[in-house]
Amino acid sequence: MQFDFVTPSDVVEYMYCPRFVYFMNVLGIEQHEHKRTLVNKGRDIHEKKLVENKDYLRKRLNAIDKYLDVYLSSEKLHLVGKVDEVLVLGNGNAMPLDYKYAYWENKLYKTHKMQQSLYALLIEENFERPVNQAAIVYIRSKNHLEIFEITDAMKKKALDVVNKIFKITRDGIFPNTKAVKRKCEDCCYRNICIA
Repeated sequence: MQFDFVTPSDVVEYMYCPRFVYFMNVLGIEQHEHKRTLVNKGRDIHEKKLVENKDYLRKRLNAIDKYLDVYLSSEKLHLVGKVDEVLVLGNGNAMPLDYKYAYWENKLYKTHKMQQSLYALLIEENFERPVNQAAIVYIRSKNHLEIFEITDAMKKKALDVVNKIFKITRDGIFPNTKAVKRKCEDCCYRNICIA
């Protein structure tokens, strides 16, 4: 299987369990997540938000322009991804804004930070603007907006995970990992995984 690019979604899957990468990219076994109700609901709401927010500029974030549903790629970083919104800020910087069909639980999850760090890298290369912040809208909490810093250390960590994904995929390595009951019970690969 030819594998040249990693997506932020691949990184999120890796963080859930590195074996996702093995099953998807080495063995070519799909997750069939399109059958999951919450995934479908989230995609529907995402499409609706893109239409509703078409002309809305986020003044609170000092946005002076925005681009919706932007596909970005980087051959240098071997990354591709689709960003919900790229905001151009008054200070010349840019910022990814992502919609999550989730509740705000008073904390930022590592997966969300990692995903936005990768979008930041893609935006920096494609828009040639610095990115040091990201924003997430938590739809199920009345569109709660959370803004957070994206550091160079976060970007480096995100690229380290990208490299680990390539190593698993290119070398066909079955990753060692600990079984986590909560994760394993909800895993689509639980019937074929040796935990």
